[in-house]
Amino acid sequence: MRMRIVLAGLNHRTASLALRERVAFSAEAADRASQELRSHWQMEEVVVLSTCNRSEIYAVNREGSEPGAIEAFLPQFHAIPREQLNGSLYSRRDGEAILHLFRVAAGLDSMLLGEAEILGQVREAYRRAADSGATGPILNRLFQSAIEAGRRVRSETELGARPMSAASAGVRLAERIFGNLEAHESLILGSGEMAEQAVENFRQRGIKRLRIASRTRDHALSLAERFGVETLAWEELPRELAHADILVSSVSSPEPVISHAMLAHAMAERKNRSMLAIDLGVPRNIESDASSLYNFYLYHLDDLTEIVDQNRKAREREVPRAEAILSAQISKFEAWYAGRGAAGAVDDLRLRLDARRRRMLETHAHAFAHLGPEDREKIDRLTAELLEELLKAPSSRLRHARSWRERVQQIETLRGLFDLDSEDES
Repeated sequence: MRMRIVLAGLNHRTASLALRERVAFSAEAADRASQELRSHWQMEEVVVLSTCNRSEIYAVNREGSEPGAIEAFLPQFHAIPREQLNGSLYSRRDGEAILHLFRVAAGLDSMLLGEAEILGQVREAYRRAADSGATGPILNRLFQSAIEAGRRVRSETELGARPMSAASAGVRLAERIFGNLEAHESLILGSGEMAEQAVENFRQRGIKRLRIASRTRDHALSLAERFGVETLAWEELPRELAHADILVSSVSSPEPVISHAMLAHAMAERKNRSMLAIDLGVPRNIESDASSLYNFYLYHLDDLTEIVDQNRKAREREVPRAEAILSAQISKFEAWYAGRGAAGAVDDLRLRLDARRRRMLETHAHAFAHLGPEDREKIDRLTAELLEELLKAPSSRLRHARSWRERVQQIETLRGLFDLDSEDES
């Protein structure tokens, strides 16, 4: 039966931050979800992509598997009533799923057009799935092709020359509030790619003092050494918060790591001097009711809309060039995918016709009862050779199709004529 590429998920366009938090996957949850989808939901290959702005599952299933399986799986896995996801989930199949992933990897589907982190996040999601044995030939080829397309967009267009990220947008927000940052202090929580982006942007602005705190001490030390900044032990965080004019948090945690009480104490220590907090975590790292504190300004990912809009207007002229690159890369993948489908269609047809050939010989076995074993074997061989002769023409026609679109159309016609996607009546 036919293999299909399927995708389902939600993102910043379809779901609020509060909902995206509830559908986010930690690395461990992504591994567990992948295993469940392959074990119980008829998925043969799976990659889970979960970032601050999206949770998406890419899979390869077989035609005839339950329609909307991933859409049903997501609320069940996260223990969310399905009606709460109505209008937020989207799904794609084959060509639309392929195009969607390529646009994601290139930063064209991001809240911040051309964002810097997403290509690395796609690469990491694929690496993790491949390492766990969750991928196979189709998703391996698809993700490798999408990652290569993303690299080309970065290197061949201005989207990569001046990459925008959520972290850099947050730093621009800090400049709007405080003006020149040279007289201010910043504290970065986390040591992943988004935290690294924040450190790099603050260093470029010449901020007075910059410190990093992470629950993974070695990661914080490595990042601090590369950028020549200070580290702070995670245990020291409650009493050191008061020194930060700008707090940027990007920590992977199912629960907030900064409480209202911690910030209330810090603001009292600061004598209520203004503090800006940029929470880039999904789920959120800072308790939302902390925004009620006097002179404490809390921003989340969805609050960066104005900066996002300005960034998009300045970069939209590069989109046609990026899409031309994607179109060329997608055509290469789809030609490969269609070729694989052609071979699969001919193989399915061979199996279907051969099963009918054998049934016919069994049905008329009485007519050959007077023949010896050698003669009956000869009849079996000759009918098998006749079948192979009949298959040569469709196989050749599919191989020599003028384009992958023509090949796909011919595959669909072949499958429809011989009803290859239904269960054989045998």
